[in-house]
Amino acid sequence: MGINSDVPSGAAMSAAKRAIPSESRTPSVTSNNARNSTPSPRLPPPDTHRNESRNVESARYGRVGARSVDLGGLDTVDSALRSEISRQQRDSTPGASPHRKRQRINGDRFIPSRSGQDFPANFGLLQQEGGSPATPSKQKKRMPHGELNFQKTEEANRTFTNLLKCELFDGQGPHGSSADPRAPNRTRGGTPPAGSAPHFPTPSTPHKGIFQYVSPPKHGIPGHLTPSRTPQSRHNPNLDVRSELYSLSPIRYGSQQMLLTPRRQPRAVSKVPYKVLDAPELADDFYLNLVDWGNANVLGVGLGSSVYMWNAQTSRVNKLCTLEDDIVTSVSWIQKGTHIAIGTNKGLVQIWDAEKQRRLRTMVGHTARVGALAWNTHILTSGSRDRSIYHRDVRAPDPWLKKLVGHKQEVCGLKWNCEDGQLASGGNDNKLMVWDKLNDSPLWKFSDHTAAVKAIAWSPHQRGLLASGGGTADRRIIFHDTMRGTVVNEIDTGSQVCNLAWSKNSNEIISTHGYSQNQIVVWKYPSMTQVASLTGHTYRVLYLAMSPDGRVVVTGAGDETLRFWNVFGKRPGMMREDSSDGVGGGGGVAGAGSIRLGEGAWGVIR
Repeated sequence: MGINSDVPSGAAMSAAKRAIPSESRTPSVTSNNARNSTPSPRLPPPDTHRNESRNVESARYGRVGARSVDLGGLDTVDSALRSEISRQQRDSTPGASPHRKRQRINGDRFIPSRSGQDFPANFGLLQQEGGSPATPSKQKKRMPHGELNFQKTEEANRTFTNLLKCELFDGQGPHGSSADPRAPNRTRGGTPPAGSAPHFPTPSTPHKGIFQYVSPPKHGIPGHLTPSRTPQSRHNPNLDVRSELYSLSPIRYGSQQMLLTPRRQPRAVSKVPYKVLDAPELADDFYLNLVDWGNANVLGVGLGSSVYMWNAQTSRVNKLCTLEDDIVTSVSWIQKGTHIAIGTNKGLVQIWDAEKQRRLRTMVGHTARVGALAWNTHILTSGSRDRSIYHRDVRAPDPWLKKLVGHKQEVCGLKWNCEDGQLASGGNDNKLMVWDKLNDSPLWKFSDHTAAVKAIAWSPHQRGLLASGGGTADRRIIFHDTMRGTVVNEIDTGSQVCNLAWSKNSNEIISTHGYSQNQIVVWKYPSMTQVASLTGHTYRVLYLAMSPDGRVVVTGAGDETLRFWNVFGKRPGMMREDSSDGVGGGGGVAGAGSIRLGEGAWGVIR
């Protein structure tokens, strides 16, 4: 029988069977050859995911369905592809912040080298930048000078700075200045001497080791590590109780002494007035001077068109006068006697005998209101809104003796220094002028203020010391030396300065203020530290007068009240203290009753 080409041969069928996957064979159909042959090893169940991966990889390399591909090679290719895909993803997607490899430090600790550093010089440069070690801020904030809290803060900062200097520099401050006045005067290498020209100091090695782990050896015994001042017994005469070797405090002995030293406490000043009087029609005008306390212990006050007198000894009030078709703009008592000068809005100056309650004369000359008056024995000086100043001799029949022209705006402040014969005048042109006796030209012209100068006061304790205060745009108190024509000191008060008055009993000065604190401040001169800050007025404190004995001041404001304050103590050597409310001299201030002013009233509020 011939061979049919359509029927496959045995070899071909065997090859086809081998090519058919095992999953497609029917288990019930078996051949005799297969039944009689040796059983083939059982294969594990197929892995679908792995087969798909293999198919993908086989298709990539042109080996789809090839059984002869090595399984180990597929695993190698698979891992390589996974690595490539993950690398591409890292390159395309930004990851976390780069991690810097940590440096490896060989050693158990790091000790910085401080050799070549000059700590006092660095401390001094830190202070020159405008900051303190505690608060190294570059901009200095403006402090509310109306309160004493900032004074306590400044004192605490100074104490901390001195303590820090003492601890860092062993009692020796930067630039060779001792941090504590009680500390011994020592010198350090690399620190410029006091009084030398300013320059940048060169670094130098400290004179003692910063890290010292053993005590210094005892003199005379080599290698002995016991401190040289170890006490041998309780009563050893060589025992130094101040030695820092036995101190339990974290700070030096010098710092302890500085902190424990008692400081002088500021004297107590009553913060409330002991008397408040109602003063109706008291003008709220910065350029007027309507309150003055005479040597006879009588207070004169201008209210509207009238002038009233309040006797501090008897607590009685009398109306001196009432002007016709005019307004009182200033009042001033003569230094000794019972004469009082009154300036009016029409430019007149009247002289009255307060004891007899009669007018002595009326002097003309000004063409505008007279807002400032000042006495020098028998010479009466008046300043007006017409920018002129007149010297008047009340004994002469002429209305005026000399005319001074220097200010370009209203003259609002006048004060005589009777001992030296100098007159100080302040104007709305921001100028302060000093005139020598009755000369026509000023001796000194000061242009330091940037606002009107009304507050003027001569010091009774130092010759030629003149204090002046500026208005709202200035707010400073400036001290002048009229012997040399120089500025001695100044301080920013934070408020409009309305009045100044020196204490007769102590080297202190009192100032009254307007915008925006409306306070009364007592200053210690020359340090200009606040002794007391008094508040109570609700308007600008425009008027100030002091009792003849210098212990009580009265203030007036636009709130139409007069307030009496016990501010200053007794004069040294004063043996008798009046038993009344605090006003000595001619009498005391009574605390009861009411003060009637014609149709109005000074009602005793408290």
